[in-house]
Amino acid sequence: MPHRTTRTHVVGPRGRGAHRLVADALRAAQPGDTVVITPGRYQESLELARRVVLVAEQGPGTVVLAAPPGGAPVLVVLGPDCLLRGLELEGADPGDPAVTVTAGAGLVLDQCTVTGGRIEVRGPEGAEPGDFREGEEGTSAVLLRDCRLTGARHAALRLSGGARVRVEFTTVADVDGVGAVLAGTARLDVTGLRLESTTGSGIRLRGRSRLRMTESRLTSPGRAGLLLEDTAHALVTTTRIETPGTAGLHLGGESHADLTDTRVLRPAASALVLQDAARLTADGCTVTAPGANGLLATGTARARLSDCRLEDCGFSAVHLADRAEAAFTDCRVRRGAEHGFHVAGSAVLGLTDSTVGEIALTGVAVTDEARATVTGCRIDTAHTGVAVASPAGSRIAHSTVVGAARAGLEVSSGGRAVLTGNRVTGSGAAGLLFDAGSEATVEGGSVEGGSGSGVVVWTGARPVISGLRIDGTGRNGVYFAEGAGGLLTSCDLVGTRLPAVHLAAGAAPRLRRCRVLDCPAAFGGDGSAVPVLEQCDVDGVPLAFVGALHPPAAPVLPGVPAAPAVPLPTGAGAGAPAPPAAAPAELPTAEPEEERLDDLLAELATLVGLDRVKHDVHSMVKLMQAVRMRQEAGLPAPPLSRHLVFAGNPGTGKTTVARLYGRLLKALGLLHRGHLVEVDRSALVGEYVGHTGPRTAAAFNRALGGVLFIDEAYSLVPESGGHDFGLEAVATLVKLMEDHRDDVVVIAAGYPADMARFIGSNPGLSSRFTRTLFFEDYSAADLVAIVEHQAHEHRYALTGPARLRLLRHFETLPRGAGFGNGRSARQTFQEMTERQAQRMAEAVTPTPDQLSTLEPADLPASSGIPT
Repeated sequence: MPHRTTRTHVVGPRGRGAHRLVADALRAAQPGDTVVITPGRYQESLELARRVVLVAEQGPGTVVLAAPPGGAPVLVVLGPDCLLRGLELEGADPGDPAVTVTAGAGLVLDQCTVTGGRIEVRGPEGAEPGDFREGEEGTSAVLLRDCRLTGARHAALRLSGGARVRVEFTTVADVDGVGAVLAGTARLDVTGLRLESTTGSGIRLRGRSRLRMTESRLTSPGRAGLLLEDTAHALVTTTRIETPGTAGLHLGGESHADLTDTRVLRPAASALVLQDAARLTADGCTVTAPGANGLLATGTARARLSDCRLEDCGFSAVHLADRAEAAFTDCRVRRGAEHGFHVAGSAVLGLTDSTVGEIALTGVAVTDEARATVTGCRIDTAHTGVAVASPAGSRIAHSTVVGAARAGLEVSSGGRAVLTGNRVTGSGAAGLLFDAGSEATVEGGSVEGGSGSGVVVWTGARPVISGLRIDGTGRNGVYFAEGAGGLLTSCDLVGTRLPAVHLAAGAAPRLRRCRVLDCPAAFGGDGSAVPVLEQCDVDGVPLAFVGALHPPAAPVLPGVPAAPAVPLPTGAGAGAPAPPAAAPAELPTAEPEEERLDDLLAELATLVGLDRVKHDVHSMVKLMQAVRMRQEAGLPAPPLSRHLVFAGNPGTGKTTVARLYGRLLKALGLLHRGHLVEVDRSALVGEYVGHTGPRTAAAFNRALGGVLFIDEAYSLVPESGGHDFGLEAVATLVKLMEDHRDDVVVIAAGYPADMARFIGSNPGLSSRFTRTLFFEDYSAADLVAIVEHQAHEHRYALTGPARLRLLRHFETLPRGAGFGNGRSARQTFQEMTERQAQRMAEAVTPTPDQLSTLEPADLPASSGIPT
């Protein structure tokens, strides 16, 4: 049979030989023919029953095919291999299909726009979903290339049955619902998708549907970025999910997702949520600033993450509950408002070769009946490094804990753990802490430095410790509380500040082949203790205990024991924010990124209010720039004191400006790190004679290269005069400021009326603090600006009436001793969101706008201003 020649059919409102309607051209067309449409708007409902090509004669944006009123789609595809290029398809109702592709049909949309309705693709029922094997090409019933889908309701793209759709470099925007919905065994392959502003989830998968997505961006979906249910599967690479209204990725049922090189940025809730029996693997992914957890896993969910980062989490970075299991390898968790990892219920955590840092509570907290295995990890700058309160049995091995404010490794009451080959440095209260009722084994490792004791064994605890080295601790090497015991074998206690071993009344530990080197005394504490010593020595001499303890190295005040008990309350739960025994060890682990002076000054300018302070800081920057230029020219620098007094009431931004001041000095090359160490009296002043100097020096040394910020500095100087350990701290500071005049900046802050007393307490202070910055109280308008900034950060907006009423609220707010300036503004915002949440709970189906809008009724009821 001879090959048939394809023909071209022209559609236009006028012109010789042209069809007036597209439907007329389609009826005349044979398979393979092309229909060319001249510019115009054509209101028709079309059926493509055979293989044809429809193309806009003059390209995209010139031809509109609009569905007539009545709800029928503008286009129904019944035949295979149909192609539309450069056309705009307009549905009759946003909630109905604009384009329908039936089972067995095929369609390519190239450079097309679909508005006012969805694309609905119905595949054959009972088809298998297929998988995503590497290199598999597959076939698609529908291909969207360089298209735009907008203005749909419920969904912009809906796939059902065994539909196969491929989307390339296409935008889906402004959808009152979900961007794309997959059901049955549908499969969607996506490359270069830009999904923007949906009120529902970005993409929802149900049944046994499959999604493969790469090089895409999902921005501001109203709910989850990706929502997977039932046994759906998603394979996502090189994709960004930004500011979703709930989770970045939400998995339920037995769904499964594989993420590679994917970023979830600023989700309003938890970034990665796993429920039921869901499974997740993630490699090279980043989670940044979630409103809640970085990863939340419950039920029997399983997660495996490698080379991933979780940063700036609003809750614990990782929370595992129920019987969930998660394995992390070569991951980094940084900056979190709660725990780094919280393992609860009967959950299981495996953490290998990872870092956890700048965590407000505990790096790894293991509670209930959960268990964790932590191997080769580094945990720094947390309240507690690792806290185990579960009897299920956890293992911490070959890991490093740096700068924990409370304890490096803690086994709480009822907890059971094996600690092998770990290194703990710079802890505030204890390197290792074993609470009453704990069961712990320590095998090797070291505890170094820190202002507390190396090991604290609380009443009733009986740890088994072997091969541990304790070196240079600020208090005792090992502190045994009343009735405590345990076995120490082949341990070295070196260079402790207080006696190597403190024995409280009734303590009965066994020490076997242990050595005490270069310590002020071997034992301190109570003579009624009954230790058992086997082949131990002190500085090479056999060690014996005869009931009379060596005196402490320094005199003590009457009534104060030689080795005071570390104030760690018995029974404190894992990660409980108990007051540390010493100042937090703020030890940064990496140099901050270089910052430009202009950017920092611009950041200063964005602060609310503080006009006088901003002017003073600008003046100092100019002066220091001149100093630096003279130094670079080989000229001597003029006398310059960089130390400052910040005088102002609470909540006026003193800490914020202090932190920025350090960064400015670093940008000017006058400080090499520019970090901020914040302390108060409790962090500088000791409890007995000889304790304050080292405590103050330790805080000062942490600030070298940066800024030491002393809050309520006047509290170091008693109003009534007389002897006070605070004066010793002041004297120590004066000497250290002289010894390190070019290495640190000290900022003393407090109430204006009290700071003169602080400066006058020591002649050395008045010569070093020659400049005072006055922080004035915020005006009512400033406080409104702070609330609006908080609202913007949390995706709320104030109505005009609410803003006006808020201004009146702050104008009438009493400014007595309890007034907190910026803190009061933040508290007001928090109360407004709580009242709004209660109001929304009573609404039947609140809209996204209602959920994010703050009304006059949301202001504090105590404001006294009628709503």
